[in-house]
Amino acid sequence: MNLKDKTIVITGGGRGLGAAMAKRLASQGAGLALVDLDEEALVATAAECTAAGSPQIETYKVNVAGEDEVVALFDAVAADFGALHGLVNNAGITRDALTLKYRDGEQVSKMTLDQWQLVIDVNLTGAFLCGREAAAKMIELGCEGCLINISSISRAGNMGQLNYSAAKAGVEAMAVVWAREFARYGIRAAAIAPGFIATEMVMAMKPEAREKLTAGIPLRRMGDPDDIARTVQFILENDYVSGRCIDVDGALRL
Repeated sequence: MNLKDKTIVITGGGRGLGAAMAKRLASQGAGLALVDLDEEALVATAAECTAAGSPQIETYKVNVAGEDEVVALFDAVAADFGALHGLVNNAGITRDALTLKYRDGEQVSKMTLDQWQLVIDVNLTGAFLCGREAAAKMIELGCEGCLINISSISRAGNMGQLNYSAAKAGVEAMAVVWAREFARYGIRAAAIAPGFIATEMVMAMKPEAREKLTAGIPLRRMGDPDDIARTVQFILENDYVSGRCIDVDGALRL
């Protein structure tokens, strides 16, 4: 897919990885529909994308876990752009906790249902809803394109992240199913599994904590957000990539 004048939706597009993706795709001439709950961040990222060369940018404040909001989002994108060629399911949250924690034989904490459900709602159900509606709109508009789910190295199972790991394993499997179900419509699907990336949140950690994380990475550095953005660009542009998950983790394996 040549990205010039194509319409790409990015959820979680206000900051972090989503903003990096947006700026890279803007530099390739793509039109962008940026989705987030942080309106201030959306406005700032949209301005940077305009400066980078995007021909059209629209922003949408949407909770991706809400079905009615997601349906309305893709109706709005179709009305605003008249086309849809790609979706990056990037919106995600964490609520880390051990499933059960004991001290001296006594249970002191456990992952709550709210901690479990909130992460599943945003990271897994949100990706399902956005992917379903994006594909439906692509078919309706006669647009071939690509769905990309942002998974994680944690999809293999990371201690203290049962909810997040389950959701990220789920979105990888979802991409495989979509690749098979939607191929007849000219729609591809794939996933990306980042390792430790130097986002604002990670860089806010104490230096000693960051050093400990970095020491376990064979390349001895964290990834840059643009490393993930470039992988998004590669998948969108390569029309024979579908049904696979690309690990971008500096050779780290959990």
